[in-house]
Amino acid sequence: MPDPLAAARSALAGRRAWLVGGAIRDRALGRLTADLDVVVDGDPAEAARAIARAAGRAACFALSEEFGAWRVCARDSSWQVDVERMRDGSLEADLALRDFTVNAIAEPIAGGDPIDPLGGLEDLSAGRLRMAAPSAFADDPLRVLRLARIAVELDLQPEPQTVRQARQHAAQLSRCSPERVFAELRRIVAAPRALRGLELMDELAATAVVLPELDALRDVEQNRFHHADVHGHTLEVLARTIALSETAGGDSQTGGPGVTTESAEQETEIESVLAEHRAAVAALLAEPLADGLTRSEGLRWGALLHDAAKPLTRDVRPTDGRVTFIGHDERGAALAREVLGRLRCSERLRAHVAALVGHHLRLGFLVHEPQPLSRRAVFGYLRACSPVEVDVTLLSVADRLATRGDRAQEAIRAHLAVARRMLPDALRWRSEGPGEPLLRGDELGAHLGIAPGPRIGMLLNELAEAQYAGDISTREQAFAYVQGRAGDA
Repeated sequence: MPDPLAAARSALAGRRAWLVGGAIRDRALGRLTADLDVVVDGDPAEAARAIARAAGRAACFALSEEFGAWRVCARDSSWQVDVERMRDGSLEADLALRDFTVNAIAEPIAGGDPIDPLGGLEDLSAGRLRMAAPSAFADDPLRVLRLARIAVELDLQPEPQTVRQARQHAAQLSRCSPERVFAELRRIVAAPRALRGLELMDELAATAVVLPELDALRDVEQNRFHHADVHGHTLEVLARTIALSETAGGDSQTGGPGVTTESAEQETEIESVLAEHRAAVAALLAEPLADGLTRSEGLRWGALLHDAAKPLTRDVRPTDGRVTFIGHDERGAALAREVLGRLRCSERLRAHVAALVGHHLRLGFLVHEPQPLSRRAVFGYLRACSPVEVDVTLLSVADRLATRGDRAQEAIRAHLAVARRMLPDALRWRSEGPGEPLLRGDELGAHLGIAPGPRIGMLLNELAEAQYAGDISTREQAFAYVQGRAGDA
């Protein structure tokens, strides 16, 4: 793989050019980065093309017509170099236009001592996140979200004046393009300290602007089986989701601050759900999903939005005063689509998260079925939840663990017992599917003298269910089975 810094140094030798921002910051923090930002005193297009030639097989294209920025990136997306023209006539003036002091550090492209007029290295050493100038958020309101994102990704503490300035400009986030907003939200939700990131968004008054559906969950009271309002419950579900993913990957960290620690018994229960399937679950959650997210990160969005429709469906039964949220799963699926659509997410991500929200109650319903579950009941669950059968099983576990009102331990044990038995079936379904059908639709229609239509589809589904349950295994048995079902009809 070409070294992007070496390519930039070779291409820009003898020119007035500087490495700026994240690469220097990350080096000071002992972090590796393959994304570089370069400022040139001259034409950024010509400089970018020179870097692309020096790097060999690299793409080169205009990134921003407004600012004249260009990007050079590897064909496999393993690295990128963004090139911009120096602004306001000097490097120091250019650095003062940046977002935070830790990103306003430069060094000559050939190497040398850092140029740090705003004290970014001192702020890094102090663990402090400070705006580069009082106008930082007015210049670009998206920096309000970026404040939360950089704070949790780099474990920095925003200084008070920066927080006050950010809050004053939070409402202007509505002016930012949805794509840019989602790019920041995606990284906040994916961060190891995601809950702290959401907490910071609240402090900055940003949540109500960019995720009003999450903000609307505050103070929505639930029934006696819940210990928290819908907002608090949602954050706990996110924490449990992160913990499950980390446990599958062999990491015992927690999801973030503000969440009670599970008892040793419950931690053992979580381990028992994953059991010998940890590696398979970890591999599945690591798969790329869409829009730069893995399935693990998609699961976090399912956790955030799984109860988003509860404010819309809340009711109180007149007979006993019990709070209900009937239909919040179906309405929530539609709402999740709406939220992600507003953020200009792909159809794949919208469909995935909507499926998680729409099916998050299904495993809980099976707890009330005769145990152990019949193979037909397992088939019905997997078929309904496909292609998120594994993901939504994990989400249901996180949801159950975050529901700790009356009779919580009894309910948790029952739910996890069903999840423990369902997970291997879900993983097998994910990798192998329900099995090759014994009969095709045309064969079925010809045998029974039935024209194509809903009846054929219903019989094929019954055949698949019987086959999965082990009631039939040959074509002859399949013909006999449908002949009997047709006769019953």
